[in-house]
Amino acid sequence: MTLERPARTRERLLFLLKTRGPHSAARLASKLQLTTMAARQHLARLHDEGLVEYDDERRGVGRPRRTWRLTAASEACFPQGYADLTVEVLSSVRRVFGADGLDKLVRQRTRDQVRAYRKRLPATDAPLARRVAALTKLRRDEGYMAEWRRHDDGSFTLVENHCPICAAAQICQGLCAGEQELFEAALGRDVDVERTEHLLEGARRCMYRIRPRV
Repeated sequence: MTLERPARTRERLLFLLKTRGPHSAARLASKLQLTTMAARQHLARLHDEGLVEYDDERRGVGRPRRTWRLTAASEACFPQGYADLTVEVLSSVRRVFGADGLDKLVRQRTRDQVRAYRKRLPATDAPLARRVAALTKLRRDEGYMAEWRRHDDGSFTLVENHCPICAAAQICQGLCAGEQELFEAALGRDVDVERTEHLLEGARRCMYRIRPRV
């Protein structure tokens, strides 16, 4: 399981909150090899910019525990896949060709993606771990900040910590619906793919469980 880490402390901090969720300043400091004071200073600057926010949780006597998380505005710090242009084009397609026309466009996009992915992924008789790793790299190259994990039962988890087409998916949810079909077709007929977390349903990321088909 690998992800490309940015070099600058500010970017590393945003990256960590994006891929690992809310953290305290002390935990961030430990993972980034900073002092807690330095982590708090970075967080304070990011808070002033509107990129992070916090919750204070009181646990008995003493100071409340402060946990930091990203704001919606922080999405602009990550790849967006020409969001504004894509939204405008999809809106125009819907106005001119209607919902059916938009659905046809999305289905064709999925078919095109399947063909493109199959050319870049190992053969469908290759070990599943190799196929999942290659799919993860492909998605990471496309800006999804993807990673994968292997489980003891032989299944795998594909995590997409960022969605560069989120703005477009909000007005055309068929883009998301086609991803499960895309993954199953690209990986091969011997796997089942299930989405277990969905960004558009309030999760902070999208997650898929990939199992060998029995």
